[in-house]
Amino acid sequence: MIRFCQSTLILIGLLSGIGAAQADAPVIAWPNGWEVETIPLDEAKPDVSRQRAVKNDDGGTPVMVMELTATPVDAGHQVNLQGVLLEMRKSVQKDFFQGGYQTVCNKIHASTLSHLSALETTCTITQNGRHVLSQTLVAAVDADKAYVLSYAGQAQAYKESQDEIEAARNSLKL
Repeated sequence: MIRFCQSTLILIGLLSGIGAAQADAPVIAWPNGWEVETIPLDEAKPDVSRQRAVKNDDGGTPVMVMELTATPVDAGHQVNLQGVLLEMRKSVQKDFFQGGYQTVCNKIHASTLSHLSALETTCTITQNGRHVLSQTLVAAVDADKAYVLSYAGQAQAYKESQDEIEAARNSLKL
């Protein structure tokens, strides 16, 4: 239904400064009832931490997905967070366009992710004028890691899940 892989890979590529030291993964309290997925470690990028949870409808069909990625950044590497988020947003728009959807994203604006200043954008995905999906990208960086929280879902599920999303964001410990 909804993929974050390409957007996340763009972030990893743009950071271009993968560090060598393994650090603790961020901690997030996933919403009750969401299925937490185990994401296999990528041997090519063993220091990248990825966590994902999926909300299914009563029939077992995924209606929401939330993913948190933490990527080490080499000491002294300056991450252009605005540029990273712009590229991720372009990738989302391109991917949905290729699938026959139209995507409009709001202006990238200041936000927070845990205790960090962040940038955020939300995209509304439509097909034939009907709102079908929404996706939010939130990116932040500290001295040695870059973080992206991405969540997306079917239009109604996204709207109904705002309290759960907010609780998960508020629980985040980076």
